[in-house]
Amino acid sequence: MVIISHPTGNANVRAAVAGLADADLLSGFYTAIASFPGSTLDRLGGIKSLSEIRRRRFESRLQPFVKTWPWWELGRLLSAKAGLAGLTRNETGIFSVDAVYHSIDRRLTSQLTGMAEKVNAVYAYEDGAMYTFREAKRLGLKCLYDLPIGYWRTSQRLLGLERERWPEWGNTMRGLTSSETKLSRKEEELKLADRIFVASSFTGKTLKDYPGRLGPVEVIPYGFPAVNGSREYEKISGRPLRLLFVGGLSQRKGIADMFAAVDKLGDAVSLTVVGRKATEDCAPLNAALAKHKWIPSLPHAEILKTMRAHDVLLFPSLFEGFGLVITEAMSQGTPVITTDRTAGPDLITNGENGWLIEAGSTESLYNTITGLVHAPDQIAKAGLAAMEKARSRPWEVYGKELATAILKA
Repeated sequence: MVIISHPTGNANVRAAVAGLADADLLSGFYTAIASFPGSTLDRLGGIKSLSEIRRRRFESRLQPFVKTWPWWELGRLLSAKAGLAGLTRNETGIFSVDAVYHSIDRRLTSQLTGMAEKVNAVYAYEDGAMYTFREAKRLGLKCLYDLPIGYWRTSQRLLGLERERWPEWGNTMRGLTSSETKLSRKEEELKLADRIFVASSFTGKTLKDYPGRLGPVEVIPYGFPAVNGSREYEKISGRPLRLLFVGGLSQRKGIADMFAAVDKLGDAVSLTVVGRKATEDCAPLNAALAKHKWIPSLPHAEILKTMRAHDVLLFPSLFEGFGLVITEAMSQGTPVITTDRTAGPDLITNGENGWLIEAGSTESLYNTITGLVHAPDQIAKAGLAAMEKARSRPWEVYGKELATAILKA
């Protein structure tokens, strides 16, 4: 039996919890906030200002397994709504994301001794596993670790090169400023892990930079959102190619390359950008956004609708553990141009259901888009193939594969 913990319960976490429950492996799930259909908390999530609650919705059948500890996460959400940036400041704020992760980690640790006879393993995620793993080791339990994004040493090396290549975009890459305390925590979590699960081959490769021995690493790609029906494709001749980017506005996502490539294409394309700025203090980012349609935020359902209204999703990320927008776009029949440093190589066959480019290459991105401008018929073919790929791997497949791997471990 397995106890799993994660503060926010993202789509991949919900699928993991459901997969463990279906396999009769789930002992409990520790999180900050969880709502269930028809509950009072779920009804509160219908209020626009509290819509974040609905993003933490779980199936009713999982309710007996869920244990919540909401106080730090509520503080973070309310502080963000009130504009109290100091309270949520990265690492140092009392209601920072780090504080939320640590609160759940400590909460589970305090109760683990009383459950040790009923469980065999704990499953925890990066930045929220250290205390739990320490206690689990003392109790003789297996430590299963989920690394959602690549190893930090590789990140600093690759993004450090980006800061040299695009120095004026450097302040958008926040991952380069983590404290020694936070990095030491990541190192200890990896060292304590008996088995490590990652969602892309790229993430697995980054662990080769770890200066020591690690437990076995297993790659299990995430699933796709549900595919609803098919899609009719509008003819592109006589109009610009409609390009879309969805994600945080940081050079970690390769947006400097994207804007440079799109600018070279002029009126042959139009670009819509959906995402929040990593910082207000980046002059080239502000100038680029002024040239294109920029939407800071959209509800998830509207993002999917926006994807269907565009021809191609651009996701030229330079360091990505997976990239859920890839699977979301593909499920909507919108093919994706992405890099070899995402889950793209695990999901996309180049030229068939999307396109793969070299990370950090403006030229590669430009050439691929140009090819589609000159041969737009490729888009519908790739989009339909992308939908077929999505149908073949719903979230349930990820949950089942993860549960099978955990059972073997």
